[in-house]
Amino acid sequence: MKISLNWLKEYVNVPEGITNTELISLIGSRLVEVEGVIDETHKYDGITVVRVEKAEKIPDTHLTLCQVYDGSPELVQVVCGAPNVREGMLAAWIRPGAIVPASVHEAAPFVIGKRKMLSKYDSNGMLAGADELDFGDDHSGIVEIDPSMAKPGDTLADVFELNDLILEIENKSLTHRPDCFGIIGFAREVAGILGIKFDSVSETVSRNSYENFEASEPRDDGSERAWSRELESDFITIDSDVCSRYTAVVLEKHGELGKKYLTLQDTRLAKAGMKPVERIVDATNYLMLLTGQPLHAFDLDKFIKVGNTEKPKIIVRLAKKGEKLVLLDGKEIICNENDVLITSNDVPVALAGAMGGESTMIDENTRNILLESATFSLYNLRKTQMDHGIFSEAITRFTKGQPPYQTMEVALECAEMLKDGFKIAGIADNYPKPEESNVVKNTTTEINNLLGTDYEKDLIIQTLTNVGFQVNVSTGPAAASSPAVAGAPSGVLAKKASPVDILSIESPAWRTDIHIKEDIIEEVGRLLGYDNIEPTLPLHRTAEKNASLELKREIRNCLSMYGANEVLTYSFVSEKLLEKAKQDKKNSYKIVNSISPELQYIRQSIVPSLLEKTFLNEKLPVEKFAIFEMNQVYRKEWGVTKENVPVERNSLGFVVAERKGEGTAFYKAKKYVELIFREMQIVAEYVPIKSKTADTKPFEPKRSAEILVNGEYVGVVGEFKNSVRHEFKLADYLAGFEIDLDLVLEYRSNKKEIKIGAKKTEDLTVATTKSYAETLKEVQEKYPEAEISPLSIYQAEGEEKKNISFRIAF
Repeated sequence: MKISLNWLKEYVNVPEGITNTELISLIGSRLVEVEGVIDETHKYDGITVVRVEKAEKIPDTHLTLCQVYDGSPELVQVVCGAPNVREGMLAAWIRPGAIVPASVHEAAPFVIGKRKMLSKYDSNGMLAGADELDFGDDHSGIVEIDPSMAKPGDTLADVFELNDLILEIENKSLTHRPDCFGIIGFAREVAGILGIKFDSVSETVSRNSYENFEASEPRDDGSERAWSRELESDFITIDSDVCSRYTAVVLEKHGELGKKYLTLQDTRLAKAGMKPVERIVDATNYLMLLTGQPLHAFDLDKFIKVGNTEKPKIIVRLAKKGEKLVLLDGKEIICNENDVLITSNDVPVALAGAMGGESTMIDENTRNILLESATFSLYNLRKTQMDHGIFSEAITRFTKGQPPYQTMEVALECAEMLKDGFKIAGIADNYPKPEESNVVKNTTTEINNLLGTDYEKDLIIQTLTNVGFQVNVSTGPAAASSPAVAGAPSGVLAKKASPVDILSIESPAWRTDIHIKEDIIEEVGRLLGYDNIEPTLPLHRTAEKNASLELKREIRNCLSMYGANEVLTYSFVSEKLLEKAKQDKKNSYKIVNSISPELQYIRQSIVPSLLEKTFLNEKLPVEKFAIFEMNQVYRKEWGVTKENVPVERNSLGFVVAERKGEGTAFYKAKKYVELIFREMQIVAEYVPIKSKTADTKPFEPKRSAEILVNGEYVGVVGEFKNSVRHEFKLADYLAGFEIDLDLVLEYRSNKKEIKIGAKKTEDLTVATTKSYAETLKEVQEKYPEAEISPLSIYQAEGEEKKNISFRIAF
């Protein structure tokens, strides 16, 4: 998302003394990640508003010889090839020596010059079109400027606020803040950061056209259309599970839209990365950028014709599997049962929230408009976005959870913008379950205790009301005396409790992310600046070591010592990965708001993710390697917790691969399992695979084994099925294992008694001139009942003796 700093400042009175750099830094630290800043303060240097005083056609060419007035005493001669150039118009003149704005960011920017045309006509600079000014793709003519906005000699940058900084915003950091996807909402937050109360301009959008329109007025052709101010109840039918509110405004043509001048609206659209198209579509896009609420305009007469009705009948419903729809871009899609459709009497005309249909598109013959302003399920639209690859500005906003509070106001403001060519003929609003405001109760003590601050009540209230919260204060009874702080020196008494101020905080309609006390506390801390909180060490007892983390640390050290490398992969995986690993996708939780088509499921085990990374590593010039990961896994078969969230278990996945491996890969992987269990002093058994759990699915049963401790299944080790190796495009010498770390931890922590005797290990180093075989024999004779395995052989250069180290398990 791109935010114009000039447009932002139109709604925020930035205090003197705060520089643009400081303001951008505050936005980055307290609101959203600013990925970059595009400096356009000099992009339009050398471009002036001029009046065309003379325009004479050059015979036998498409060119016009123009004399333009730039405010200086002498006229300037320019040869222009645009068909719309004419005497008296105001145009944008790029002076000789200036850079054409559309080429500013190219490797070799185009500097306009003075040249001779047709070997006889001097041409000084150029009269620019919208495409050359970087205001879109229109190359049909030069831009025309409204005489009421500018006069000859004015700089184009001053007239259209073009000396600007454009903030490139990282969208993901605003995932739950749909209000910030409009200039007004973004400005509200910036005002809050600056400690300024924001005037709620979102509620000042014009309702004049609604209040003043008269129903059943004669149409331009003398006929009447019997609209009522409030349209019939069956005008709109919605599935409220996927469409919480649908507002429709019917606009009827009563004149011609005014001449298409270059406007501030056009330049703001361009700076936001959108191309101006035509008046109606531009109005809907402009208001979306301003308010965050997407709009869509249908050709009303086409809409009625598609539905084969006398009057429009809007039905919003889920698609039927296999339904087809041709979109505005000419692409035909096959809908799935998750897609939300806008239909005319049940005939699909638009993919809701994503893109309109070709059958009802606005064109130069449009006489009547059906203006849509609605909200749709963010979960359905996120799937639609991924399934159909549509990443429009509108669906980007809907997938953040656009609230329904302003659909009517924004639609009416759009009607106001088009009033010179259209008048309102009818309004309908289907809003079956109006959202109630959410009230959260907090105290200043709770806020300060969690933040580690001592903010005064008045500062907290002002901070919240600045951004639209309503705060009511009441006094509550004194709380019971609190105990002394844990870890405080003896003799330090708890403070005596006193009556507390209870803040009843009502969140505004646009803040759908506020639900609990901590949400409010976070707002206070963020708006006042986490960087302003003085760091202090809390008083607390020394924490006990976390047994799970200690287990992972020991395993990490053990595997690393024997040459394995730890990796970290996504817990989210694709359906394709599950299929390649022979795992049933029905046993995986599917993510309703996945961030990518490749990350739609939560993994059941870790090994499949490691096999993906094995493929990447096998392409490198590495002869052999081993990788492992310790992380959480989830399966539907495990059910949910008391909090109704999926049960998660900690798992260890491991894969070892060699380009020219010798022997059997199974024993290579099994050796690593034995090393881990020896370190844990746990004895395991290895038996043929009988289980059909998710972690065993990739393994070849005839070349793999279940890992049992006390007869209980804790994991699987072995080689992979040929079909799995082929799916992942992996070499032959390959093996791995998957172990349930939660079960290992239970044995490690003695929560489960180990029936088989645990072993005690000692390391022994012998300094000797004898061979390894001779030394091993002596040690075996010394400890006949022990298991002896080699650790290392070291001999310093020039030394006769060598150090031979053994691990002895008793």
